[in-house]
Formats: sequence, structure tokens, C-alpha cells
Amino acid sequence: MFSIKKVVLVGSCLLSLNSWAYDTLGISNNRDSPYVKFKNIGIGDAKWTEGFWADKFTMLESTMIPYMGELLKGDIGHGYNNFKIAAGLKEGKAKGFAFHDGDFYKWLESTMYLYAINKDPALIKQIDEIISVIAKAQQPNGYLQTHSIIKDIKPYTNRKYHEMYNSGHLIYAAIIHHRVTGQRNFLDIAIKNANLIYDTFISRPEHLARFGFNQTQIIGLVELYRQEKDKRYLELAELFINMRGGNTKLNDTTRLNMTGDMVQERTPLRKESNAVGHAVLAMYYYAGAADVYAETGEKALIKALERIWTSANQKKMFVTGAIGQAHHGISSNKDMVHEAFLDDYIMPNSTSYNETCANITNAMFNWRMLGISGNSKHADVMETVLYNSALSGISADGKHYFYTNPLRRTHKVSTSRFGKKGTTATLKRESYLNCFCCPPNLIRTLAKLSGWAYSLTDNGIAVNLYGGNTLNTKLLDGSVLKLSQKTEYPWKGKVEFVVNEAKSSAFDLLLRIPDWAVGAQLTVNGENAGVDTSSGQYVTLNREWKSGDKITLNLPLQVDLIEGNPLIEETRNQVAVKRGPVVYVAESIDMPKDTEILDVYISGNSTFKPELIANFSGSNDTIVALSGELLIRKDNPDNELYKKVSQPTFDQHTTQLIPYYSWSNRGVAEMTVFMPVVWNQPNTTTDKSSSWWSIFGN
Repeated sequence: MFSIKKVVLVGSCLLSLNSWAYDTLGISNNRDSPYVKFKNIGIGDAKWTEGFWADKFTMLESTMIPYMGELLKGDIGHGYNNFKIAAGLKEGKAKGFAFHDGDFYKWLESTMYLYAINKDPALIKQIDEIISVIAKAQQPNGYLQTHSIIKDIKPYTNRKYHEMYNSGHLIYAAIIHHRVTGQRNFLDIAIKNANLIYDTFISRPEHLARFGFNQTQIIGLVELYRQEKDKRYLELAELFINMRGGNTKLNDTTRLNMTGDMVQERTPLRKESNAVGHAVLAMYYYAGAADVYAETGEKALIKALERIWTSANQKKMFVTGAIGQAHHGISSNKDMVHEAFLDDYIMPNSTSYNETCANITNAMFNWRMLGISGNSKHADVMETVLYNSALSGISADGKHYFYTNPLRRTHKVSTSRFGKKGTTATLKRESYLNCFCCPPNLIRTLAKLSGWAYSLTDNGIAVNLYGGNTLNTKLLDGSVLKLSQKTEYPWKGKVEFVVNEAKSSAFDLLLRIPDWAVGAQLTVNGENAGVDTSSGQYVTLNREWKSGDKITLNLPLQVDLIEGNPLIEETRNQVAVKRGPVVYVAESIDMPKDTEILDVYISGNSTFKPELIANFSGSNDTIVALSGELLIRKDNPDNELYKKVSQPTFDQHTTQLIPYYSWSNRGVAEMTVFMPVVWNQPNTTTDKSSSWWSIFGN
């Protein structure tokens, strides 16, 4: 830690830096959290340098964040306009949803992560101007909700106005702004708002017992406790957990039809065993509870979260890491649920919802559970989400978005809330979504991702995510560690680390062996590391490291056919194709003209060859496609509900599979992850060696 005993002028804020410890300021500052095993590195300690995530970060800096800023500060996204109107700086009416303040804060947060890396002063100048407007919009008592202020709605009268969602994102964005700039102009706004929430709710008034719809405020309050060391904020965060499920009386603060399992309030969290209700609300709630556990160590809380994790990630998660099985449905307790978890093993393809926000919050929850447990299964889920169901939410050009991410899209069946059934609107990303929660959530995740790549352990460093980067951090004992990582992952499985600076005494280097990586090999300075490299764990290398030491990890990237649990009716006799962490799809643009994706089958004996494609879809995106053969069925029923069949007719078609996240970048197309599989069985008692017959019986 260093100390600068001077006063500097930063933007509009006079700042004393004599106690500002850059080296301990993480995305989530859990250095002092007593029940966390994997602590976070500082913001900006890891920087992408080359390869997959470096390319995404370059796109983020050049296009994603600036383009989104134009949307949100202009008349299309109208988020900034709402703040100006609430501040009395502009005439007009509130536009958009009540939760758009929170989406604007998410964009601000992503901009601060970008600044932590590139130190562009123009970003600070832009943000300071916005903060001054937000300050003018804030009410004297700390209340800050543009729609309610503009419409003169009494604060905290109905949870449908999403005040807690907005406050949670306000608090977190302000904390990150403080951590990367040292300024308090934004943080003071957030503290004033948090103090109002405390004063309003801490006495637990009965009419507010069920308040909070999307409870991001729990995450924000815990992080504010970590920042300011004020126990009131942790106390309040825990109160919001304790209130859930303890009162089911309907009152004026309750949003109609948004009750029970829908908002995780039928069962108190500590007694819950299932992931229920709106998937985004659920995961923000569970993530907040994980943050509370990290500070309190309450066993009932972590046991509940472990049960919920098993439900969400082992019984309700799609192969892409996506969650939220349906747009509308009914929970096992007969509650109406929306954008939600359903019962176990209900995993539809075409009608799966999988909101981008839900997938991202799945990664957020697992990131916190990884910190608590140090168990690699959580990093495996994070990685699966990032390479598949999160990244699919944005186009290769960085300017178009998906809200939903099903496993199959066809002209005949569509589920997007932004297009009518049967239209092409659901087969391509849109430049703006009226419900704009997902795009800034994805942008801020990509912006902070290098902070997820490593974690600090008791005596060393753990590598959670692979990608070309440099790491310049301090271990928990204060010693400097500098590493460089070189890899073409996920397209190639070789990952090389070089130690550039390290303490003289021995410490641990933990490398994650993904659950799919059977047969990984690990060497140090060219010699076998002599450790167990079984999949699904962190391998620990402990030694006295020296500058120039080279660690090489080889992860076998083979093409695998993935089948679902037999209880998943929707994927029986179907398989998905996966290579390493990347799930692949068949896209109709790669099929014969007029082929419908429902006519595409796969042979169980198929082999696929990886092929690197630069400038895919005319962008700077580089992908690895899988070239091979698929089967096109020629006699599938069209409009018939049922049809007699004996032996179907297929044509073999040489084609390619592309990564799930990269579909819908070459024009309007259909897509499928799971394909019916046909197994050739030449050694049966009846010679049918030339027939594709097995899925139809004999």
C-alpha cells in the first residue's frame, strides 16, 4: 500500500489521497470478509492483452460502451433525460420503465471499469457531468427515483416502481466510481440514499414487510458496508433477507400477480430448497444472500444457498449456462411465475426463455459462491455462461441485442416478447430493446471480467478464467506478484504462464482444470509438474517461484456430443455439440436452401474438424467453426400433427457448426443447439448397416 500526502483536484471533487489504498480495491472488496476463501484482486490488476477476451474488450472500448452511451443519453434510451427532467433541467415526461434508472447506473458502472484500464480523462469528465445532474435530481432526504419524482408519486408506496432495484445499482456504481477515481461526489449521493432506506425500513413497518421486487439493494448495501465499515448497511441487507417469506398478507405495496414464488417470498430463504420464480430476481437475491453470508458466516444461510445452487445449476440450467425456463408458467406451489424457473428437468428448446440478465446473474451468483467455497464447479458455471448464454446477448458488431436466448429458434415457433409469433423479429438482434435491462448488464460484465480471472488465496493466487493477460497485484501478505498469461483459449487448449516478479518464499499457484478437460497436462519449466490434473478441480502448485519460471497447461479440446438427463423430455434422443467450454449450433444459413432447422439431424458417428475463421460475419470476430456432416431429413411431417413413418429419408450435407454466441450475425436465420441423433448400428441381427433407423425402432 502506498500513501500520497497531498491534495489533488480530480474532476469536480477535492480529494485527499493519503488513505486511498488502490491495491485493495476490488470489484467486490472482500479482503476483510471472514467467510471468503477466494479474495478479489484489485480493479485493473489484470488486463487482457491478446486473444478472445482482449478482442471483446477492444470492442467494448471502441463500440459497445460508446454506442450504449449514445442510446441512454439520447432520446432513444431516454435514461439521462429522465434525470434531467427530475432535476428540473429539462421539460418533459418520464419515459420507459420505472427500473431504467438502474439500467443507466449499470452503464455508468461499466464506464468506470473501462476507465480503470485505459485511464482516459475524457471518461471522467463525461461521468462528472452526469453525476452533477444526478445530484440535482436527488431529493433533500436522499430519495432518488426519477419516475416517482417526475410523476410526484409518494416514495415506497408500491414495489412495482422498482426503487430497490434502482438503489442497488446506484450504490454499486457509486462505489466502483469511488474505487477507480478516489472521488466521493457519486458515493455521497449513494450514501444519502442508503441512509434514507435504512431510516425507512429498519423499524420493519408492517406495511413495508414485503417490499422490494428486484432486490439488488442487498448486494449494494453489503458492498457499502465493506466500503464504509458502517454496520448499519449490513444490518439492513440482512433485514431484507429476513423479511422475505415472513409475511404473505396482501397490501397496497404489493404488485398485483407478482407474489409468492414469483418473488421468492412464499418460503423463507433459510428453509428454501428450490430456485423459484423470476430467475433474475432470484439470482440477485441469492447473490445478495451470499454476500451477507461472507460477512456473518451464518450456517443456515449457506446451507440454503447450497441447496438452491443444486436446484438451479444441476436441475434447471441449460447446457449453455442459461436459466429461466419459461416466459410464463406456474410454480410447484401454484403461483404464477414470469421469466422464471419451472420444476426440475423441464428444459424446452424453442420455448425456453433464458433472459440475458438471468444468465449473467447466474454467473454473478456463482462468482460469489466460488469466493466462499473455492470450489471449481462455480467457475465452471461462470465460464459456461460467459462463452455461451451471456455473449449471445450481443452481436458481433457490438450494437444489437437479444433479450431471450433459447436453444432453438425457428420461423414457426418464437418466444421473444419483442416480436409477434412467426415473425423474423425474433430471429435477429435489435439495436434497442424497450426493456433495456440486459444490454448494460452484459456490458458491465464484460468490462469487469478481468477482475474475475484471478482470486487471491491464503498464500497465493488462483486462476479462474483463461485468456491472454498480464497480472500485477499484491498477495494477501502484501508481496508483489506479476504474471503474464499467453493463450488462444478457448480455440486452443494451451495456456502458458510466466512469472515476472514474485516473493522469494514459497506460495501457491492454483490452476482450474475445467470439468470437461479429461487428460489435462501440466508442466513447470518443461518438466511434468507431478500433480493430479483430474478434471473439475483446482490444481495447486506450491514452490519458491522465480522470475522467468514458465508454467504450461494443456487442456484437451475435443468435440463432444452432449445428451441431457433422461428426465428432460425435451431432449430425449437429441444431442448438443460442445468443444471445451463452447456450445455449438447448426444455423440454417449453412444448410441447403429452404432447409428448415427442424429437418436437421446429426449422426452419432459424425466427426467434426475445428477450423479457425477470421473476420466472421464481416466483423473483427474470430471463431472456430466445426466442419463436418449433418443429415437433412426429406420426408418430415409439415402441417400434420402425426404421421406414419417406417424408414425416413436423409441427405448428407457437408456443413459447419458455429458457436452458439455467434449465431444471427449473418442475416435472418434459424438455429438449433440440440439435434435429433441417428445412430448407425451395423452389427445388429438384421443387417441395416446403410439405414439411419435406430431412433425409430426396428
